[in-house]
Amino acid sequence: MVTDAEHMASGGPGAPEDTVDFGFRRVARTEKAGMVRDVFDSVARSYDVMNDAMSGGLHRLWKDTMVSKLSPRPGQHVLDVAGGTGDIAFRIVNRSRKGEDGAAAHVTVLDINQSMLSVGRDRALDRGLLDGLDWVCGDAMNLPLPDRSVDAYTIAFGIRNVTDIAQALREARRVLKPGGRFVCLEFSRVVLPTLRRLYDGYSLHVVPRIGRVIAGDADSYHYLVESIRRFPDQQAFTTMIEDAGLSQARHLDLSAGIVAIHTAWRI
Repeated sequence: MVTDAEHMASGGPGAPEDTVDFGFRRVARTEKAGMVRDVFDSVARSYDVMNDAMSGGLHRLWKDTMVSKLSPRPGQHVLDVAGGTGDIAFRIVNRSRKGEDGAAAHVTVLDINQSMLSVGRDRALDRGLLDGLDWVCGDAMNLPLPDRSVDAYTIAFGIRNVTDIAQALREARRVLKPGGRFVCLEFSRVVLPTLRRLYDGYSLHVVPRIGRVIAGDADSYHYLVESIRRFPDQQAFTTMIEDAGLSQARHLDLSAGIVAIHTAWRI
């Protein structure tokens, strides 16, 4: 586990503003987005298989719980950011579908990685989901949507990879309609000390090996695990959400804080 002192030394408060965390390294702010894009280009085709292998299938329950908290309804427009492979979008469409005509929410899936979007579109075709989904290649820090244009904003396991998280949160508020819902699922801080030690050992040492076997890419999974350690804990991220102008920010720990669901409203 990375200590607070190590974080300070490698990019905590006082670090140069033109550099940002990329895992445990500091890189030029202008380079991070491209480096993250390369990571997801590398893992796109094996991404969902790896999620099952790394979490023992728990990611499916976490995502189900996230969409249950959202409680989408037919006719709503939901923006799912960093949602390239479609896992959240498919759940939103299926959960919101009601009535004989099968009316459902409309989901715009936005991802900065075209390769992830390609996987998602293929999966949608395989499921026969031809309507109610848009696929947009775009940046969470500069969303290509008008102000106050969506009923809900979702992002699962994506916001920690954004170069400027605060800017992404401000963009979330900008595109939400008054009364719109923000729901974020992200890895967080394990709250049980014994489990935290076990989880740290597993994620830092075992997950990259699984990545080498399944995806042929240990380095990308080294980064993804390290990025979890750099992400703010539950309370710090809640404060960031509120600082972006969203209201009534709350979090719900799942699996003892391995992940947390953060919710808020645009009032």
